[in-house]
Amino acid sequence: MKMILFSLFLLFSSLQSFASFDEWFTNKTLRVDYYHSGNNATEFYSIDNLKSEPYWGGSHTTLVDTLNYGEYYFKVFDVVSNKLIYSRGYCSLFDEWQFTDEAKRTTRTFSETVVMPFPKKDVRIKFYSRNFEGIYVKMFEYTVDVKSYFISEEKPVGYPVYDALISGDPSVKVDILILPEGYTTAEMDKFKSDCDKFTSGLFTFEPYTQNRDKFNIRAVMAPSAESGTDIPGDKIWINTLLNSSFYTFDSERYLMTTDNKAVRNLASNAPYDQIYILVNSSKYGGGSIYNYYSTSVNSNASSAKIFVHEFGHGFAALGDEYDDGSTAFNEMYPLNLEPWEPNITTLTKFETKWKGMLTADTPVPTPVENGSGMKLGVYEGAGYVTKGLYRPTPDCMMRSFKVDKFCPVCSKAILKMIDIYTK
Repeated sequence: MKMILFSLFLLFSSLQSFASFDEWFTNKTLRVDYYHSGNNATEFYSIDNLKSEPYWGGSHTTLVDTLNYGEYYFKVFDVVSNKLIYSRGYCSLFDEWQFTDEAKRTTRTFSETVVMPFPKKDVRIKFYSRNFEGIYVKMFEYTVDVKSYFISEEKPVGYPVYDALISGDPSVKVDILILPEGYTTAEMDKFKSDCDKFTSGLFTFEPYTQNRDKFNIRAVMAPSAESGTDIPGDKIWINTLLNSSFYTFDSERYLMTTDNKAVRNLASNAPYDQIYILVNSSKYGGGSIYNYYSTSVNSNASSAKIFVHEFGHGFAALGDEYDDGSTAFNEMYPLNLEPWEPNITTLTKFETKWKGMLTADTPVPTPVENGSGMKLGVYEGAGYVTKGLYRPTPDCMMRSFKVDKFCPVCSKAILKMIDIYTK
């Protein structure tokens, strides 16, 4: 009898440890804009401003993030009880910039944002960054007075929202919000058509196909003054709404924007879990940052696969599996540490990755042989380098566009993320 009572006590304590949405939050967003500054060896944070936004697209049940994904992490605590009520892992452009040559020579500041359901009571937000040993270290904290009149309630510029796919309530769906970049007023019908095309294209790839009913896809119909995007290497500069540009960090095909506030202001027109920027260009390019935003061009021959590949980064935390050295990043993955991305490994803690999915006779590392196809193993070459990092299969959508599917490890990671947003 005592054992039964003790077990019930543990169960009750466990349930009590999880935050209840209705107890702690209202169904809108608290947006916290801040500045992230530093160089290749240092970083610091400073608050910019706080905004109350009208929609919350996230889960009402999965409030505390236990995945341990991302270079950064923030935790939200109730001030009075010190109870953890919300958290999320994420990445940013600042982290990538730290691995560039420029970061060795100068200091830069990036605008960044974290969002959470709007708290009913005052909260303390703690910001964490992974150190060079891969451990989260607290860098900054900020206390929010939820009744402060300095929390802006200024309404965003209102644009029509196009529903490309609506499957149900945002709290139990993966909500993708597509933002247009470099589409003029005369090209808004083209943008709508592109949204339909990429919505259809996403669900031609498994495991998205079998989970179509778990997604909502909306688009904000916001025109730019001019058509296209910046291409600095060709001295092309275009006046667009989100200020995107090729040659991010001097990598020609890397197409991103540092205008974080423009992105977030436009995204506030609808509920979202994932922001996707669709750029009106035929030049090959795109990019993505986990739990931040993704980009791809609309009119390149490989656009459909770019769209799906980049979403793999932004949504499912998948790492790049190619090893052609085509990025501007230096030693992004220390070979003595296990990367947090689920589909690449240094073998230092391989038991936390896909080791359990391998057959007993699979050699580690696994040689690439004729006929290997999508055979699961441990193949050297990933994370932009040819040695010391390993991928699950010879090829995959996260490595090249020669194939039309994700490997079993990437598929498992995508399914896991879908469940987190929808269950």
